Amino acid sequence: MLKDIDNKYNLYIDCALLDDGSTRQATITVDNGKVVNIIAGMEVEPRHVVALPGIIDLHGDAIEHPLMPRPGVNMPVDVALFDTDRRLAANGISTALHGLTCSWEPGLRSAATINAVFDGFDRLGGSLWVDHRVHLRFESHALNAVADARRWMESGRVDLLAVNRHFPMTLAAIDDVAHLAPLAKRAGLTIAAYQDLMRDLASREAEVEQVVAEIFAIAGKAGIARASHDDRTAEERAFNRAQGAAIVDFPTALPAAQAAHEAGEHVIMGSPNVVRGGSHMSKGISAADMVKLGYCTILASDYFYPALPAAAIKLWREYGLGFAEAWNLVSANPADAVGLKDRGTLSIGKRADIVLLDLGADGDETPRVVELHVAGRRVLSEASRNEAGQSLTA
Repeated sequence: MLKDIDNKYNLYIDCALLDDGSTRQATITVDNGKVVNIIAGMEVEPRHVVALPGIIDLHGDAIEHPLMPRPGVNMPVDVALFDTDRRLAANGISTALHGLTCSWEPGLRSAATINAVFDGFDRLGGSLWVDHRVHLRFESHALNAVADARRWMESGRVDLLAVNRHFPMTLAAIDDVAHLAPLAKRAGLTIAAYQDLMRDLASREAEVEQVVAEIFAIAGKAGIARASHDDRTAEERAFNRAQGAAIVDFPTALPAAQAAHEAGEHVIMGSPNVVRGGSHMSKGISAADMVKLGYCTILASDYFYPALPAAAIKLWREYGLGFAEAWNLVSANPADAVGLKDRGTLSIGKRADIVLLDLGADGDETPRVVELHVAGRRVLSEASRNEAGQSLTA
């Protein structure tokens, strides 16, 4: 086990990314969970182990897998959350906004599941290492879940709201039994019951736009950052902007991202897209290309936590991005987008969310987390793990 460290300590590092964008030798003093002093030495090139601001993940759906590792197979919420917490820490993510989908379906993507996750976070409390928050992904046709969403947002349990419009695509496949089978199983319904539910929702189409406007309005009144999802055109971007959605979450076509860029808005893309060299969707756009154009300002884990540090380092090594610019995609920029003013950079007065990352040699696509400090607490240490292993094998 890791031992608790002193309330005040110095972190000596040969290379640290400071808030002026330089990488320097540094002594970082942490006290009461915050950075209270930085003594910067000579400027150096990023190499070996670098001290960086902790990663802030604005859109991570991977929490769904431990909750339901196979369609219809549920796991205890606390077990799933504990596993997720440790995987986040292992990948240098100090703040996670979990993409919890409030859909029209029962089962995994229901209001009941989200309530269970909130209860789990409350129960686990101080046993969790990272800062867990919620990106509420509200489906436009979740017509019966408005009261739940209102309660979550008004009680401060949501940091980012995105409205998704996935129902029309599912409805178009209503007679495709092979396509619907895993979806129905995930929802805990027979295929016939799933089809009946879709037909009922299709008959209520006239209610959708009013519900979407209400959800955005609730979030705005609560001071919650708002995003639109899957924007394709400049016209869609303008419509969603008018409803208060100033963040574009995973645009599916260049015109929407370009319109957001021209308006000075943040655009989120998936880091697995960068690591894989392209989208897993047949007509998906390249996140790396979007970054190079200046259209993508934030990378998120999407479905794979390890892609976040790997994508930032790949953009620096292979695409010519400056080191600070690349890391800002996973730290300073996401903090700015959702108003987390207390983190995102290594600065005096900010939370001591610090990841020590071993960059590895050139050509090594696997940067490794050596240590993670969250609010001044060292929660993960490779050195301590090695020491424990030596004692066990001695």
